[in-house]
Amino acid sequence: MRVALALGSGGARGYAHIGVINELRERGHEIVGIAGSSMGALVGGLEAAGKLDEYALWASSLTQRAVLRLLDPSITSAGVLRAEKILDAVREILGEVTIEELPIPYTSVATDLITGKSVWMQRGPVDDAIRASIAIPGLITPHLLDGRLLADGGILDPIPMAPIAAAVADVTIAVSLGGDDPEAHRAGSADARPTADWLNRMWRSTASLLDTKAARSLLDTPTGRAVMGRFVAGDDEPVEEMTAPAAPKLGSFEVMNRVIDIAQGALARHHLAAYPPDLLIEVPRTVCRSLDFHRANEVIDIGQELASTGLDTLENRLSEH
Repeated sequence: MRVALALGSGGARGYAHIGVINELRERGHEIVGIAGSSMGALVGGLEAAGKLDEYALWASSLTQRAVLRLLDPSITSAGVLRAEKILDAVREILGEVTIEELPIPYTSVATDLITGKSVWMQRGPVDDAIRASIAIPGLITPHLLDGRLLADGGILDPIPMAPIAAAVADVTIAVSLGGDDPEAHRAGSADARPTADWLNRMWRSTASLLDTKAARSLLDTPTGRAVMGRFVAGDDEPVEEMTAPAAPKLGSFEVMNRVIDIAQGALARHHLAAYPPDLLIEVPRTVCRSLDFHRANEVIDIGQELASTGLDTLENRLSEH
């Protein structure tokens, strides 16, 4: 099949894009168009240039200490991380190549911080297009390009479907990096109304009933005393109110990251409704943290596994028609 890809934003989870592309290649499908935001723009640009394997090999060699050096922390720039050292490594792999020269049509999506509009970069140096799109707000310094101050494409377009809408492709595939964890979702559904919360509500409701004459007379019956005995420690001493588990404690970075995830999730749903893909591959946001760039092999494998499952379903569906 001829496939057009929309690769979403999500930091180090973007390594999963490599796994998706690997699975497409192994099945013999041809990628005829790529649009990417943030890490999706980086992986997509390298694939369009035919350099993704070289990048994956380099990324797989990174240790946590090496990643910290590459992120290049700063306390004076407009972002906590300059990230120029990462771009230097990407430039070395890419070479001097423009988007117009790429064998696969490619769009990098960024956000103009002054006008507040999404920007599609479809001309000019590939490394500039990548650098602009990966400037995560508050983390990586925005990129000044052609008089525009550009930042992460995921701010407005976390899964850029629109740029590939006109691609001459048999199918469109979107890869989201903000999916729910299936296990956590099932656990959350099972505990949606925790026993403790239910008991507390029941106790409060029962207590309010005690103000009525009918309820007081009910307690004088053997059945009433037996039922209320389950919730009373003594004659006048109610059991201690049960409390739900405490909310998790989040640091400032985790709060900011979660806010971005929530906003991007809402935007992604909006864009996918407007441009529904033939296949949506959702990588759980719990796969790794946004800056876990030392976990390439693990996340690539997860991406390939998810792609394999999704493509099996898509190919079976297409074969039935």
